[in-house]
Amino acid sequence: MKSFEFLSIPREEKPRKCGITMVLDKGLGLETAKSLMEISGDYVDYLKFGWGTSIVHEQDIIKSKVEMYKSHQITPYTGGTLFELAYKSNKLEEFFSEAHDLGFPAIEISDGSVNIPHDDKVECIALAKENGFEVLSEVGKKDPNLDKELSLDKRIEYMHEELNAGSSLIIVEAREGGKNIGIFDKSGNAKEDEIDYILDNFDGDKILWEAPNKDQQVFFILKLGNSVNLGNISSDDITSLETLRRGLRGDTVGKI
Repeated sequence: MKSFEFLSIPREEKPRKCGITMVLDKGLGLETAKSLMEISGDYVDYLKFGWGTSIVHEQDIIKSKVEMYKSHQITPYTGGTLFELAYKSNKLEEFFSEAHDLGFPAIEISDGSVNIPHDDKVECIALAKENGFEVLSEVGKKDPNLDKELSLDKRIEYMHEELNAGSSLIIVEAREGGKNIGIFDKSGNAKEDEIDYILDNFDGDKILWEAPNKDQQVFFILKLGNSVNLGNISSDDITSLETLRRGLRGDTVGKI
């Protein structure tokens, strides 16, 4: 039983279909991650092993962390850059095999850093599904200049195609910093007109908005409610975000 729970706005229990929180693991030690999940695991739905961090850590540690996260009803998955490297190296078969061996139930498919024809990306989503993985796919480029070349209509078209190919959630790119990329301007402020346009043309329940900064999290919660799906949350901000969702912090108290 949680302390003072009678003062909190209730939240859907796991496994959640909305109000999803995706947390970024940038290389947490096993004991640190375990301790963090013991106190905050109830508030995490997906746990991304950031970009290619899995490559530089021992397999036994990765396996142990994956199993620990799963024990808390959290879906751990590989970062999109890892997939992109496998695609570029023509080693998708080996990539899928090792992801299975490590216990990952899901993978991210993106084309943020590597140029992948969109038809190929869609085929890779279907192939990953055939290999037994849940797929989260990301739309957008890591380079702000390249990202700006992707029109809003084309972005939405890609989102629909990737959802139809089998992605369970479509991630809207914002990177770890959340500035000057996608739906955020150079100061990290949300481009509300673009967000509205996306929501007018795509199912918001199928979107995972990357919102690494507190002000961005507050914006989405106040705009779309505490059941909005948010991602790229720092491991240090799990509790902070949950209190925002529950109206326990000045930014959202009495407003949701």
